[in-house]
Parts: sequence; structure tokens; C-alpha cells
Amino acid sequence: MTNPRRRLVIVVRADPVICGHSGEARNLAEVALTRGYDDVRLLTWTIPTLQAAGLPLKPLDRLLPYSPGITVERPEPVGDYRVPDGRHQAGLTGRLVELLAEPVPTTCLSMYLVPHTSVVMDAVGAARAAGFAPDVHTVAKAVGSDVTNVIRSCLREGRFGAATVLFTTFLANDEVVAVSEYTREEIIASAEQVDAHCGTGFAEQCRRRVTVSYPPIDSSAFLDLDPADVDTALARRGLERDGYILFLSRVTRAKGIDDLMAAYGRMRCRSRVKLVVAGTGTALEEVRALAKEDDRVMVLTDVDDNEKPLLMRGCAAYVLPTKPEPDFVETFGIALAEKMLAGGGPIVTTMTGGTLEAVGDTAVIVEPRDIGGLAEAVDRVVLDMSPAERQDLELRARTRAMAFDRAAVFDDLFPQEALTAGAH
Repeated sequence: MTNPRRRLVIVVRADPVICGHSGEARNLAEVALTRGYDDVRLLTWTIPTLQAAGLPLKPLDRLLPYSPGITVERPEPVGDYRVPDGRHQAGLTGRLVELLAEPVPTTCLSMYLVPHTSVVMDAVGAARAAGFAPDVHTVAKAVGSDVTNVIRSCLREGRFGAATVLFTTFLANDEVVAVSEYTREEIIASAEQVDAHCGTGFAEQCRRRVTVSYPPIDSSAFLDLDPADVDTALARRGLERDGYILFLSRVTRAKGIDDLMAAYGRMRCRSRVKLVVAGTGTALEEVRALAKEDDRVMVLTDVDDNEKPLLMRGCAAYVLPTKPEPDFVETFGIALAEKMLAGGGPIVTTMTGGTLEAVGDTAVIVEPRDIGGLAEAVDRVVLDMSPAERQDLELRARTRAMAFDRAAVFDDLFPQEALTAGAH
């Protein structure tokens, strides 16, 4: 685009990364086109870099396209092998400086504080120091792993210098946001620990400034699904409606897949319903090995964004027994909200982190790591729950999840943009 009027730049780990927040970036970008932005950029990493990181990735040949007006940029690294790290970050930062040098009013949203917020702050600082006088407004959104992985590891290892840099960079933004109330409280608690050790004043600033913006979801992708499409998708997988319980998430211990596999072996309903594990992750090989010993377990690693809601709609129950681990705690549960929109069988999950902010009172809750309780809960949902009770949960869940529709979330996050576009 030669003469854009308003630009939104989102610095994020975008597709093909399997992560709810890459979808979050996509959804905000799509809504931005309806709110007065005529140039939207997702500034992200090269495909080889994502592959080398070992991140779970979607099939590259089945990524959903973005609307015209959204550009995904993957800047090449700066420098050669003599710069062992930071080359890709330098590429991202340099490209953002080039965008900020153009006389276009720009909003910069960074998701994941490390390193994306550093990219934004370094680029804004460089652009101003160079005399470009960028018309820029910065928003930093702390997502789950910012707290559960980065901040907690700094505190656990006594690396208070790194924690200080993180909080300083975060709070340097014009606006600071957390993905859930749980995440906000964890940020404040972590800031208090840094303050106690370093004599800083981060906690008070966080209490005063950090707001909550839940993940935006494209509700249209999950609502009003054609029953014929559901049946066709299930038949292609050799499945039937209400003939399986579904785990669709990252296949990791923190998501509770090991507990679910153990619980499935105890379930009375296993003769009636298969267990479908859809996703990839660090525990995938372990799950595959267990599935070889149990012909009632199906492992799917190639589910794309089109098939996902269809599998959710057709299941007898959706089970996400997430649990707190040292490197990850579920800070919201985007897949839970997506399932609430799709309908189908009830949700069985745990009260871990921010999951209740997603499901409220519309799911069956079990204790984390309670394998026996998990088996009993799924049995009750599949074998004993009445059609009326199932329908009540489904309808209340869908109503609740509409609060996370991407347009509503965008307008709360960028109220001035909504006002400009005449949104209500």
C-alpha cells in the first residue's frame, strides 16, 4: 500500500504456530480492517526460525488466508553466523523502524513480552532518536507464558536483573494489558517479589495501569455449523456424533493429556466412546506409544482451523484437564471458549489459573491431577447426564462465550478506534 491513512502493527508469533494467541493476532487484525485501519501488519518470525525452535506448527499448506489489507512480514535476520543470537530480533526491529519512519499514524501491539515488546520499544526509541518523530501509540499485552514461563523462571532462578528489564520494558508502553484477571494478579504478585528484592516500584504501577483484555475469537467460525459438514468431517475420520470424547489442544503434560490417558483406561464409557487426541506438542510421542496399546485411542496431528469446530461440535464431551506446572499454567483457555461457541457435548476441565474466567458455571469441573475424579466426571457426562442438562450447559456456554467475540474484544482494547468507526 502506497498511502495508508492508519496502520496497525502486531508483533507476535503468528501462524503457523499452534497457539491461541497467534489466532488472537489474526482476529484483531481482521477486525482492525473494519475499524478504520487500512494497513495492518503482522510482524513475525521466518518459518525456518519457528521450525528450528521446536514449536508446534500447523500444516503449512492449509493455513487460512488473511483478508486483503493484512500483510504478514517475516524479516530476514541481520548479520551472519558471527552474531549467534539476536539476528532475527534485529530484523524485526529494523523493519518496524522503517514502518515508523513513514508519516502514518500507527498503533503497535506486542503480544508476548519477550522479545516482542522489546522489539517495539527499541524501534520506537530508535525512530525518535533518528528524528523521524513517529506518530505511534504502543500497547503491550502480557499473555500466559510471559508470566508462567519467563517471569517465574527469572524469580525462581534469582535473575532479578532480567525481571527488572522485563517490567521496565512492559511499563514503558502507553498501555499495558493482561490476557486474563488471573494473569493480571500474577503480574502484580511477581512485581511485588521484584520490588521486595530490588527496591523497585513495579507493583504499584502494575496495580494502577494493567487492564484485562480477553482473547478475541472469530465466533462466526464456530456458530451455525452445517450438520452435513459435521457429519462429513466425522465420517472422514471414521467417527460418529457423540461417539468420542475430544482432547484438542497442545499435547503437553501441563494440558493434562497424561492424566486423561490414564483416566480413559478407567472409564466405564470407554466401550461407548473413543478418545480422540488432536494436536501436537512435547508429549505427542508418549501419547502415540500409549495409543498403540489401545485401539480406542485415535491421535490426529493434522487438524486444521476448518476441521476444528466440526470435531468440537460432534463430540460427546470435550475434556481439557489442564494443571499447573512449573513452566506453564493455563491463564485463560482459548480452546475452551471456542468449544463453548461450537456447541456439542459438555466441557470437562479443571479450576486451574484462569479457566473459570472462560467457562464460568457452564462446565463440569474436576480437581487437577485427580485421575479418578476425571474418569467419574466424564462417565457422568457421557452416560448419566440428561439431554436437557446437556442442552442447558451448551446454550449457557455459547451465550457466555459471545463476550469473547473478536469485535467486542477489539472495541474494548481500542475504544477510540471503535468510536472513530461508529461501532457500538
